[in-house]
Amino acid sequence: MIAIQDEHHLIQVFVYGEFTLKDYKEFEQVVTSDLESVKSINLLIDLTQMLGFTLDVAWEDLKFTRKHVHDFKRIAVISNDQWKSWMAWIGAVFTDAEIIVFENQADAQDWLGD
Repeated sequence: MIAIQDEHHLIQVFVYGEFTLKDYKEFEQVVTSDLESVKSINLLIDLTQMLGFTLDVAWEDLKFTRKHVHDFKRIAVISNDQWKSWMAWIGAVFTDAEIIVFENQADAQDWLGD
């Protein structure tokens, strides 16, 4: 399950439990809608409550990220799990956005606000 807060130039995504393809499609729809009126988006992804994700999410993320290589300015990932942090760094290969992994939301939001 996900919760999304869309502030037009900043999208905040909070993942709870298992991250499913339905959740990812919801995220894609918000990003695509915002990109109709802004050049680039900052993204905050909170994975601290994520238990896992389905394989089809990983595949969809790869396709979506490749399609939107230049559409994200900064991506802040909040995670206290080394494996999830490592996955965020792998994603950096497919985008020119700055990606930093944080341990708490306050630091992530401060960085996105700069």
